[in-house]
Amino acid sequence: MGLSTGTRALDDVLGGLQPGRFYLVAAAPGAGSSLIATAAARTSALDQHQPVLYAASGLTRADIAARIVAAHLPVDYRRLRAGRLTPTEQDDAAALHHHLAQAPLYIDDGSDLTTDAIAESVPDLPGLALVVVDRLQTTEDPRLPLSGPARITDAAQALAHLARTHELPVLAAVDTDDPQLIAALSLDITITLVRDADQIHATVTERDLGPQATLTLHADLAHARITDLAHPYASPAPAPQTLPAAPPPAPAPTPQTPLQAPTSPPPDPTPTQPAPTARPAAPRRPSPRRPAVPPPPQGGYANRDYSYFTGMITRAVDEALHDHDGDITAATEALVKKAVPNAMALFEATRVGGNYEHTVYPETLEFLRKKTKDGADEIWEGRHNWTNAHLTDALQNGTHPPITVNALDTNASFLSAFKTHLPIGALIHDPHGGFDPKRSGIYRLPIRPTWHHPDLPAPIGNRREDGPVLLDDATIRLLIRCGRLGLCEPPHITECWTSGASEGLLEKFRRVLTEARASALETDDKVTVEYIKAMYSKFTSTIGESSVNRDIRRPDWMHIIRSQAFANLWYKSHRAHSNGLTVVRVRGTDELHVAGDWRTVFTEGRLTTQMKQKDQYPLPRKSAR
Repeated sequence: MGLSTGTRALDDVLGGLQPGRFYLVAAAPGAGSSLIATAAARTSALDQHQPVLYAASGLTRADIAARIVAAHLPVDYRRLRAGRLTPTEQDDAAALHHHLAQAPLYIDDGSDLTTDAIAESVPDLPGLALVVVDRLQTTEDPRLPLSGPARITDAAQALAHLARTHELPVLAAVDTDDPQLIAALSLDITITLVRDADQIHATVTERDLGPQATLTLHADLAHARITDLAHPYASPAPAPQTLPAAPPPAPAPTPQTPLQAPTSPPPDPTPTQPAPTARPAAPRRPSPRRPAVPPPPQGGYANRDYSYFTGMITRAVDEALHDHDGDITAATEALVKKAVPNAMALFEATRVGGNYEHTVYPETLEFLRKKTKDGADEIWEGRHNWTNAHLTDALQNGTHPPITVNALDTNASFLSAFKTHLPIGALIHDPHGGFDPKRSGIYRLPIRPTWHHPDLPAPIGNRREDGPVLLDDATIRLLIRCGRLGLCEPPHITECWTSGASEGLLEKFRRVLTEARASALETDDKVTVEYIKAMYSKFTSTIGESSVNRDIRRPDWMHIIRSQAFANLWYKSHRAHSNGLTVVRVRGTDELHVAGDWRTVFTEGRLTTQMKQKDQYPLPRKSAR
């Protein structure tokens, strides 16, 4: 028996999905071809723990994940998408999301998805057991390569060749039951679906032998699934053992990690909704070297309980220490290697309950593309490397008395920068420019803004280039703020590429990491501190054009987060200057050198809202004799 399609009756006819064979599921729109595709992927990846490549054309990760969650639990699909689940259903959805993030399900929902791209991905996924293509579209759409009669004919032949050459079962859905088009494709096996109210009649046809069987299935559309008639209706949520508390062993680690599909979000858990207890964790030998982590502060952020999400971090650290027999160095190194996929899994889990469904793979605009492999794109970030030249000149010529400089360091600067306005969808071009605070993106200015303040760094950093500049949202908002403070002219935006914005896309993710970091600092848990640092820093650095993170491709987000970190440091320098400190140097995202009693302005410590002193030195420097 090959891999399951997710319905027993269909498996009995087909003998499961067999290696080397191409299966086309043909149905008119709304008749269930995509649900068969989703069921096959869900059953193989979640139940049979087999690696699956899910090529989604015209669908998003969120679409696929919502169908998987609704069908697997099951819960009502419409309430799931609307965020109106009950507290118990929310807990079940969050638990399944964590399980889904660990499953070997690779989702590619790129706008440039072609059969060549699918074929190129297959060798990169060791142990791949199934390829699902959802879907081939008969109506031609210039934005979708797998659309139009001529292109889907070529695509079907290419997918059949892929199945044969790689000895893989390939299943594709097509949104038509036109017998002439289906016959013209001349494929190995075709499963034609015809829907009649809540029943679906499926005819299995082999190319050389004609129709082999006709069977009747149940259309359980309330739960986004097709089932056997013997199991026609959704039952209450399954018993806890249907979802293992710990994911089964995955295939051998590879540089490419599974793309975790986000679930459709129910609301944030609140203190009246305790962390899920229906799925107790499997007992593990406790690590002898890991200090006990206290419960999160009473009420947490905004009186919310994030213990379920911080528990994801705790479990990962416990497992690493257990796997390396308590060796802190080895466990830390292992966790750092897993930081990217684990950060993405945590981020997507925290999106459960979000108000917006962000786009993960929008078309990359030309100025956001790297010009060379190790080069940069055209966006100008406000990176600081500034020294107070007016002050240092005065110190050198003796017109200013010597000073003692405190070199201060901000904590977790990129983590704090997650609180920023990010574009939700793909960027849309506006040739007229202007600024709308409800939108975010990239902005063109005709020239570099001028800056004449001698005691503060320029908000856009030290770059000096002629001609127009492209700035991201965080830098533009800083320039607008400086204009309101009377420090410079407001930016003149002549052209922009923006989308509707939200300051909350990463907010829950930030809060969870901040809370877990604070708990780890309190217990001197160095492993967790380093693990969290790797998670937020690598998340920031890999969401642009990176081969190590294929879950998301948002170079605009990467620039905005980094520029927000630079902007946050500028705000600290302005605060120091406004409170009577002398700003001596500003560098990168976290280095602020000041003269004066800095503890009257900033709180000392290692939390994200605090500053710590790294060094103290005199100016002018004493000359060596």
